Amino acid sequence: MEKTWRWFGPNDKITLDMLRQIGVEGIVTSLHHIPNGEVWSLDEVMKMKNFIEEHGLRWSVVESLPVSESIKFGGPDRDELIEKYKESLANLGRAGVKTICYNFMPVLDWARTDLEYPNPDGTSNLYFNRAEFAYFDIHILGREGAEKDYSPEVLARVEELAAGMTPEARHRLVENIIVKTQGFVNGNISEDDAAPVETFRSLLRLYDGIDRVTLRANMKYFLEAIMPVCRQYDINMCVHPDDPPLQILGLPRIVTCDEDIEWFLNAVPDSHNGLTFCAGSLSAGAHNDVVELARKYADRTHFVHARICNVMPNGDFKESTHLDPRLIDVIRTFETRRPDVPMRVDHAPLMLGDEKMGYNAGYSFHGRMLALGMVGGIMATINSEEA
Repeated sequence: MEKTWRWFGPNDKITLDMLRQIGVEGIVTSLHHIPNGEVWSLDEVMKMKNFIEEHGLRWSVVESLPVSESIKFGGPDRDELIEKYKESLANLGRAGVKTICYNFMPVLDWARTDLEYPNPDGTSNLYFNRAEFAYFDIHILGREGAEKDYSPEVLARVEELAAGMTPEARHRLVENIIVKTQGFVNGNISEDDAAPVETFRSLLRLYDGIDRVTLRANMKYFLEAIMPVCRQYDINMCVHPDDPPLQILGLPRIVTCDEDIEWFLNAVPDSHNGLTFCAGSLSAGAHNDVVELARKYADRTHFVHARICNVMPNGDFKESTHLDPRLIDVIRTFETRRPDVPMRVDHAPLMLGDEKMGYNAGYSFHGRMLALGMVGGIMATINSEEA
């Protein structure tokens, strides 16, 4: 597989020269300065592509060309927004950038409750505490009927948390769940937002009355609309699984499991409609066997995220080592069956001073460099076995 790296543009503290030195071959990035829903002009696309190529690398994957919320919930302007999306796709195709990672998650792109959960070796990882997330939902967000979505065991843990919750801890949950993990991804909420909880509530209200059936129909509508452009320019669309792959905050989630993946691939049976195989997101659901899913969907996978999660008996989960045997088997599947597919490491630990650098959550330098070395070693071993 092609070794790629998610890079956040010219203002990223991690430079392209640094990435070339550590063995990165391709760049995964976006035009972060263009507001959601606006057209990516050919001029802007070429500026980014040329900048990357001037540093001896290539723009391998767009992550992401954001799908506006109105397209997801089927707002009155969705056709106009889809036409703009198609124009952006065409410009990317003209420039030769032909792999597009996107998601169809309503409002919340990915969720963690702790961005620096301590490990015994002194590093830290992202962590999802189900009870803390439920506390946020019930006691901070105040979502009507939220209690019905949680088991008695989780609700008991919530009450224990409530008894000792401090204002600082509440603020930390808001920051971790709806500010630090969202603003740099989809721009719905920024760190400058004066009232992030109220902004978040207003976004949730957009999905009142939208269930899984409706969201599926809206995804199919979007994909059918853009497929002619994808065929014309040979562009591969690859949806990212929901992270975590669970129903949360009363929102419908439609890329969570084998049945969901099979549905959207069959709903629009075009080879350009494919999957971003994020082993980490899928493994955050105990119902998913990531090794079997990799084998089943390798042929419709256009991009791989190499990471893995451990799910605890109480439903909490955390990032695991990139040497996890399950991830090794996933990498083996793609390295042998889809060696042309771009792969990037993801959500690596904070280590060796990463925590002081202000990197986007989950996107440290040293941690990802270690992970890339691990995955590169796995790939080299697999290739030597096949030789």
